[in-house]
Amino acid sequence: MSAQKDCEFLVKRARELVSEDPCAAKAWLITARTLYPSDFNIQYEMYIIERNAQRTASAGRLLYDMFINFPDQPVVWREISVITAALRSDSEDKHAQFLRGLFETLPGRVQCEMLLKATEQCFNTLEKAEMLLLLLKRFPESVVQHGVNLGETLLEAEATENMETPVNCFRKLFVCDVLPLVINNMDMRLPTSLMQKYMLKAAEFYIGYVTRGPSGDLQIQGPSDGGSLKSPSVPRVSQRYVIDGLSEKTSAVTEPWERLLDIISVVGARCEWQGDKAQRSYVDMLQRVKDLCRYLPGLEGDTRSRCCCQIVLCAALVLFRSAFLYVSAVQPALFQGVSAISSGPWILVEDLSSVYSDLELEKGTLKHAHKKRKLADGREKTMSSDDEESLGKGRGRHILVNKTEMPGWSETLESFNTARESWDLLHSHDALETEFKKICAAWKTDSWLWFRIFLTDMIIYQGQYRKALSSLMQMAAVMAPQPGQHSLSAQSSLEHNRALIQQASCYYALGEYKRACEKLLDVVSGLTPPNQEPAKSPEDQGIAKTKTRRGSDLRLLLCTNKAVLPFCLQLMLACFKLRALNDSRDDLSLGHVVVLLQHDWPHGEMLFLKAVDKICQQGSFQYENFFNYVTNIDMLEEFAYLRTPEGGRIQLELLPNQGMLIKHHTVTRGITKGVKEDFRLAMERQVSRCGENLLSVLHRFCLNEKIIIIQSLP
Repeated sequence: MSAQKDCEFLVKRARELVSEDPCAAKAWLITARTLYPSDFNIQYEMYIIERNAQRTASAGRLLYDMFINFPDQPVVWREISVITAALRSDSEDKHAQFLRGLFETLPGRVQCEMLLKATEQCFNTLEKAEMLLLLLKRFPESVVQHGVNLGETLLEAEATENMETPVNCFRKLFVCDVLPLVINNMDMRLPTSLMQKYMLKAAEFYIGYVTRGPSGDLQIQGPSDGGSLKSPSVPRVSQRYVIDGLSEKTSAVTEPWERLLDIISVVGARCEWQGDKAQRSYVDMLQRVKDLCRYLPGLEGDTRSRCCCQIVLCAALVLFRSAFLYVSAVQPALFQGVSAISSGPWILVEDLSSVYSDLELEKGTLKHAHKKRKLADGREKTMSSDDEESLGKGRGRHILVNKTEMPGWSETLESFNTARESWDLLHSHDALETEFKKICAAWKTDSWLWFRIFLTDMIIYQGQYRKALSSLMQMAAVMAPQPGQHSLSAQSSLEHNRALIQQASCYYALGEYKRACEKLLDVVSGLTPPNQEPAKSPEDQGIAKTKTRRGSDLRLLLCTNKAVLPFCLQLMLACFKLRALNDSRDDLSLGHVVVLLQHDWPHGEMLFLKAVDKICQQGSFQYENFFNYVTNIDMLEEFAYLRTPEGGRIQLELLPNQGMLIKHHTVTRGITKGVKEDFRLAMERQVSRCGENLLSVLHRFCLNEKIIIIQSLP
């Protein structure tokens, strides 16, 4: 019998005895190994028996022997690959735990050598990087030799694979795992330029990660299948990291902003940045570079360059973080994983709180006694500001919000102001602006919709309405229905309306009221009025908004049908008010004002009395749409009173074609008997309509009279 056949016989006999008598099987293999110490199959069979019995120490010794004596056997590397896969995973499976324990029994030198050789067996870049990363984590002293090379390999692979986004598997491995090992190793002497490059790579990844879109199946991009080569002896590693933390625990990136702050702190210390070396918050970091910016003009050479770099990097990161926090609050639907503090989106528009009172109306100047008596009963009050808060700095502007609708209003507005301060700082010196533009170009921030939204709101805050309109028109064009598309999705419709409403607000601020109304009517035509009007709290009843503010304030408006339709009506009123109530006569505009003043009644009662006074001064008033859209009982009573001798016998032409009727009747005291009867009957019918849904009436007014409304404005 040949030696080979003897070995096969001994191994076969041991296999037969494993289930019946493990000790006998082990004895046969020990005998076989003594007789044939250089036979691989005998040692491998011994290893399998010990591994299957999950005897950690003995299995480890046998694996060590095979690794030393039979390094070229594919089956050995298959076993090693299974063990290293268990080391890379965080599975709590018992078998995975056993494999990790088996590896721990190996001498440290052998562990290091095994991982290095396992890395050489990998031909897929991602798998090779993961294997080498395992080595760096277990043996920190190897970071000096392999850390930078591994980082550069991952960044090169990212470029070679033509990743469309910085949120990809190569960048994630580099930023989240490799970079902390490299920058925290004080034995490495890294060039300042390299550390700054790495910090920017990290910042781009984390910003891209937190601002990723809301798609439910979004994944961190992995390499294409065509470019993924692997060793046939190594199990394939997943090519994609699923973002959903429930799918794979290691894929989610926890606390990205805090991780980025840690990197900034370490890199800043190693680059000898000015200021406290301890970790601070982003707001503290902004304050530090603001102080540093004062010394920038007097610096020269390397000191100036280092200072400039510190200011730009820190201020830019504060800007993007604060802008994200603001936009994620006002438009949470743009982002994945952002829990909205309330429904959205929110729109930054001109505040119209003073629309009823900025004509300096005072009871003493009103001449119409009929309403003065009604106002004397104490219904005129000053608006309570308990439900509103504001936060604004510079230029005397405030941003008003309803804090009951936006619980996190303080943090949201603080983020907006912090982002503005960062932007201003980055544009306070040519050198800072130049470096910041380089970062923006490299990151392609022009394509970030969320950042454009912040910039547009900031420009509106600064009063640069023409510039804001240019940006808003581009956004509205993107959101508009495409050729062949019948309608927009609910979310796209909201975004489209958001851009149109902001355009209308900007046109109003510029005094271009006709264009403002065109945009408003486009919005209203797509809205559905609520089935019933929102109920007003008792304290809201009869409250007239007479509180005025200095300067031009802004407001965050909730973009829902419930809030948008009233705002559109209010802004249309603001567009017509000055034209209707000035010295020249314009009955059509005055009629539109009367119709629109019905909304939010009686807040507009003082303004209505101003309109009534003007009608009395004119002695007549013509508005043939009156009975189509005026259903407010107080207004109907007032116009009925104007026809009486006590009211001044004002000539009112409120019925369609009433002017023609007057020509065919004998006039008595300026009012025809026939027309008077028609007016009385029409008024009686109108009183029966007082219970109609007012928002539906006003919505119908906007739709049916769209052309007349627009033509009424110059």
